[in-house]
Amino acid sequence: MTIRHHISDPLLMAYSSGVLPEAFNLVLAVHLSLCDECKARLGAFDTVGGVLLDSCETVAMANGSLAATLAKLTQPAPHVPPRKSNKILPAPLMDYVGGGLAAVKWRSLGMGVRQAILPTDKAATARLLYIPAGQEVPDHGHRGTELTLVLQGAFHDKVARFGRGDLEIANEDLNHQPIAEAGEDCICLAATDAPLRFNALLPRLAQPFFRI
Repeated sequence: MTIRHHISDPLLMAYSSGVLPEAFNLVLAVHLSLCDECKARLGAFDTVGGVLLDSCETVAMANGSLAATLAKLTQPAPHVPPRKSNKILPAPLMDYVGGGLAAVKWRSLGMGVRQAILPTDKAATARLLYIPAGQEVPDHGHRGTELTLVLQGAFHDKVARFGRGDLEIANEDLNHQPIAEAGEDCICLAATDAPLRFNALLPRLAQPFFRI
């Protein structure tokens, strides 16, 4: 697997500092589980963040804070066996799905396209998308940021080709129509912090029902 499209520096810095919505964090965590290059870059940002914390001024803590923290540390944590990645879903995503692809609760969007919205906070929405090989999705623009990570197969649009592990970062400047490549159905993990802007009437009418 050769990953050609990676996390941008601003996004990786935001991930390191913990300021992104949960849905964005999920997409980036899944990409990081597949991409050694971005994982190494994240380590550099984490190091910089640690240096900045060391240089910050200290503040007084409330009485009893240390004792309360130590008490929590001595409490036994519940044993949760770690999930192992399978062929398609990396471990961070399996925790949200509750298993492999068989556990995904798909909902049809028409033309063979399906989605499954994942439970995250309300700052952004994360969803799995299943696009049959050769099928295109409606052309659309963006009112915010959309992150799309390929888990199986590939798609292409006017920007580039995206295969397994590749991340497309779209913003308000991009209008496109992703098309799944022939030969293998395409499965993606996508996150959006604002509704898409569809150009055709029918997708706009269906948009409130599908929460896209």
